[in-house]
Amino acid sequence: MPSKTSHSDRSKKGFHEGSARWRDEISEVTEDDSDEVEAGYISSDESAHAPDLGDRLRVKSRDIWELEEIQHSLHQLPYADEISVLVETSHYEDAISFVSQEDDEAMRTAVLWACWMGKCSFLFKLLRIGADPNSADNGGRSCLHLSCLVAKEECVKLLLDHGADPNMWDAKTDRKATPLHCAASAKSLSCVKLLISHGADVNAGLNEHSPLHYAVLSDAPEVVEALLDAGACPDTPQVFTETPLHVAASLGSATCMKLLLDAGADVRAALGPGRATALHLAAVDGHAECAGLLLEHGAHIDWPNSRGQTSLHLAALAQSVEVVELLVAKRADVRARDIDGRTPLHGAIVRGARACDVARLLLSVGADPNAPDNFGYTPLHIAALNEFSACVLLLLDYGGDVTLRTNGGVSALSFIVRRVPDVIPRYICKFDDAVHVSEHEIGDVDCELTIDFRPLVPCLSRGEAELLLAFVEVGRKDLLKHPVAETFLFLKWRRIRKFFVMSFVYHAIFITLYSLYILQIFLCEDRTCDVPSYLRPVQYVIVLLNLCFMTKEIFQACLDFSAYIRQWENWLQLLIVTGVFLCTIPTWYRDNGVTNSNTSNWQHDVAAITIFFCWFELMMIIGRFPTFGLYVQMFTTVTVNFATFLLAYSCLLIAFGLAFSVLFSNYPAFHLPAGLVKTVMMMSGELEYEDIFYNNCTNSQIYYPLTAHAMFLIFVLLVTVILTNLLVGLAVSDIQALQESAGLDRLVRQTQLVAHLESMLFSSLLSCAPQQLMAVLRWGALLTASHMRTLNIRPNDPRESRIPRELIASIYKMVVSRKATKKSIRKNNNYECRIKKCKGEEDIERQIVKRKSYLYDRFSNESQNVERRKRTTSANVEARAQRPMSFNINAIQEICMVDIKTQLTDLTKKLNKFVEATDAKLSCIEKKLDDRQPP
Repeated sequence: MPSKTSHSDRSKKGFHEGSARWRDEISEVTEDDSDEVEAGYISSDESAHAPDLGDRLRVKSRDIWELEEIQHSLHQLPYADEISVLVETSHYEDAISFVSQEDDEAMRTAVLWACWMGKCSFLFKLLRIGADPNSADNGGRSCLHLSCLVAKEECVKLLLDHGADPNMWDAKTDRKATPLHCAASAKSLSCVKLLISHGADVNAGLNEHSPLHYAVLSDAPEVVEALLDAGACPDTPQVFTETPLHVAASLGSATCMKLLLDAGADVRAALGPGRATALHLAAVDGHAECAGLLLEHGAHIDWPNSRGQTSLHLAALAQSVEVVELLVAKRADVRARDIDGRTPLHGAIVRGARACDVARLLLSVGADPNAPDNFGYTPLHIAALNEFSACVLLLLDYGGDVTLRTNGGVSALSFIVRRVPDVIPRYICKFDDAVHVSEHEIGDVDCELTIDFRPLVPCLSRGEAELLLAFVEVGRKDLLKHPVAETFLFLKWRRIRKFFVMSFVYHAIFITLYSLYILQIFLCEDRTCDVPSYLRPVQYVIVLLNLCFMTKEIFQACLDFSAYIRQWENWLQLLIVTGVFLCTIPTWYRDNGVTNSNTSNWQHDVAAITIFFCWFELMMIIGRFPTFGLYVQMFTTVTVNFATFLLAYSCLLIAFGLAFSVLFSNYPAFHLPAGLVKTVMMMSGELEYEDIFYNNCTNSQIYYPLTAHAMFLIFVLLVTVILTNLLVGLAVSDIQALQESAGLDRLVRQTQLVAHLESMLFSSLLSCAPQQLMAVLRWGALLTASHMRTLNIRPNDPRESRIPRELIASIYKMVVSRKATKKSIRKNNNYECRIKKCKGEEDIERQIVKRKSYLYDRFSNESQNVERRKRTTSANVEARAQRPMSFNINAIQEICMVDIKTQLTDLTKKLNKFVEATDAKLSCIEKKLDDRQPP
């Protein structure tokens, strides 16, 4: 007798012979229990959430049971091996004889195997000798179940005619299917009609999976139509369960979906804990036709799932351009936000496959490229973080703001510099395009250059220096030397310098009054002094001014505390505020009609330190002006370098100080800790050699003359000669280096001052201030908010004096090197948006957004290939000879392919022209021949 394995193989073969349903040998994949589909993460320093795709339906197989499960159950039946071999080899008489000799279990096994293998004649013989048509295997699957699974119409008819129950379930508990379920799953229209005609319940299992569900799952429109005509319910009675409409949407079966919708299927039904509608599932899988049908039948286009995601969110996440285009055309909300605050544009650039296509669609109908999520990440942050250069350029074209920051304070420009640095040179092209030539040639006297400052100001709500400050923060200070940026800073400083003049006047008055007060109170030899009568009002004025000073410092700390504490000048100002309060609280009393004040010793110390800090702070304020800023910068740099220098050699100075305190212990100047100060003073040349070694005083005798002379000589050589001269040389070289970079340092400092002032004027802390006053102050600080959005200059006119001549020269040089474009500002850089009202069932405002620049088109792959081809074909033999050996083979192949494609394109155009010319000539010849033919 053959082995069990061979029986299984033969039985499986016999099964395939009788079954159209299993003929393709579909291997079933293990079902994933997860309700969510893993999607690309949106990178974030604060969060890394995987966007839910709406509890996507994950269909792996159309089958009710696994093939192995059915075969295993049949082989567990009594006498299964013997009977299956006899049935498979068509030895029906032997099989009947064997069954007749055994018990009823053998009959049950035989009839089940006959149904499974589709042996109609053998089944008929078994039924005639008394086989039970409702026999079932150990899993509860009856003969009718098995016959319907293999789509054997003759067997089904036989069983029904002999009394088989068409509504029999496979098990009493945990029921899965009736024979109608199996017939629908097998896509057998004839079996379905037979079962319905014999009273099969078309809504069996409606709470979970009805026959209609399996018919849709098998994509059998004829079966679906038959079930619906027989009264099958297209929905399920329980909420949040899977309906046939969900299955059709997930599989993209438009025919089945139309049948269900025409039968009244509810488009609002939501699936599972994710609350995904059929429209969500169609959007996830990119089935545009199904999505269109759902919208035509009333599906809510902006209905959110449990995560707040609309169908447009899911279509953008799935990179389905067709569905996105459909939803956008149907007026889907492109600015809808999910529970994380993300718009569809955020999801469109999570993956890089078709990110630019989807993003371009969304941006063209008004998607906001600067919309932040709950963590402060804009689409520009995401594109840069995922290293999608093309997406970054596209977002910049539509007004993406590189200065926007996350909740952690990281700007989009910082991500761009770190992740996609190739975008920066292309972005700077926007500044080059901001200068245009109008009307005349570049060399004419009447030539006029128009400088557009709007590319430098992405958003007025935070001030105008935000972009330049962002470039400074990421280490691209060289951008400030761009002619457009330098001109902007020059005009900007002229507009806001009045605020710094006011600050200087305030500090000058405050420091002058405080100095007068200190000189009157703290210059007495005794702690009790006669006080002039006018000093009391002066004291009150000083306290009032100091309170204003303190309020300003508190306001600056509230703006950005972390940035505030990092600035050493802020600590200096806090010390001044504290010192002024401590010095203006002497005890006042009158004696014989004269007002006196009583001060403490510690107040004299505080007064000395505070008055020094006050005048030092006034020097720093003067240094904010561009005229004096260079010199203050030089002083600051040299001071920092000198302090660093002393710190590096502090051990050497301490070593000499301690040695001198031992050798010259009878000299008070060398006693510790004053001996360390004396050692530092000796660096300046104050050695006092004769006073130390040849003083005739008795108390000045040198006890260790040999060691003292040697140590003193070593100090002179190492410290006074070498170390001091090294310090002087270092200071001089730093000054020279500072002078060389003076222009750039001046622009950096100017940018930081302007940004600091604007951060105060545009702070949300001033929302309670009078709005009219704030409007006047902001208007006085802004340049582009007034008529200065553009500046027209005549570079060849000697009377032009609105900006310095060196700036005019640099702008002129840039335009000449760029070969001077004649396109107007309106044509090149359209910064307006127009609103279009679309009339339908209701008036809907739609923003048609025009791009601000064409960086994406200019630096697209095609343009890059063309430029590369031009550079390659125009290179001479010498340049090719100098090409480095490391030139990549892939690059050579890419260049060659570009050349080939270009030549093929040209050849195709020529062939088309030749064909058109030939056709025209032939037509002309045929016309002449027709004219010559006799009537």
